[in-house]
Amino acid sequence: MTTHDGRAIVIFLRSLAYQLAFWCWTALMAFAGLPFLLGTRRGMLAFGVFWARGVFALLRRIVGLDYDVRGRAHLPAGPCIVAMKHQSAWDTLAATLLFPDCAVVIKRELGWLPFYGWYVVKAGSITVNRGAGARALRRMVTRARRVAAEGRPIVIFPQGTRTAVGAKKPYLPGVAALYQQLDLPVVPVAVNSGLFWGRRAFLRRPGMVLVEILPAIPAGLKRPAFLAELERRIESATDRLVAEAEAARAT
Repeated sequence: MTTHDGRAIVIFLRSLAYQLAFWCWTALMAFAGLPFLLGTRRGMLAFGVFWARGVFALLRRIVGLDYDVRGRAHLPAGPCIVAMKHQSAWDTLAATLLFPDCAVVIKRELGWLPFYGWYVVKAGSITVNRGAGARALRRMVTRARRVAAEGRPIVIFPQGTRTAVGAKKPYLPGVAALYQQLDLPVVPVAVNSGLFWGRRAFLRRPGMVLVEILPAIPAGLKRPAFLAELERRIESATDRLVAEAEAARAT
């Protein structure tokens, strides 16, 4: 057996152990969270953060996967729109830890899931029916406006879905609608999470997920200029973080 084969077996076994621990932890928390449905949004959100911290502790201890955040100083003090690169389910779990008291824009179908869907809706996530076109955008903006009025950040994945490392997908109208209608700065966020937790992949690989919070794009740009600048910043930073992680892995 080669060293590479041995490493692959270890990664598989650790991924399996993590998956079992994840489902046990999540099942326990699913039932423990039911009383929070009768409480406040903040209480439900705090419970969700507690669950997510547990998931990240399992990743760190079983898989050897941790994360590092750069550029926290670029987050404005008041409400803003956070446009986060989405390569992995890791990003969804991390959003509430990285951006306290945020409202995450998610597809409507996630809100229908037993337990998880009930909890994320109660915690203040903004659900979007992606098949409803302009009407869905209007509803999203209305809900996001309420979040902004409370001084909270809005997190959106501008490509709408997970994108594999190196793959290119268009930036969708949702982030532009929020930018134009809310008149808020947009904070681009780059990640390289897909290297360690791939899209629809079973394996969880050890390493350090890098998250980079980039300087905000101020309000007021025309839509084409805004989307071009957002894509340029996120994609160039993401490519750099991926290259950095791959170089570290090769040493």
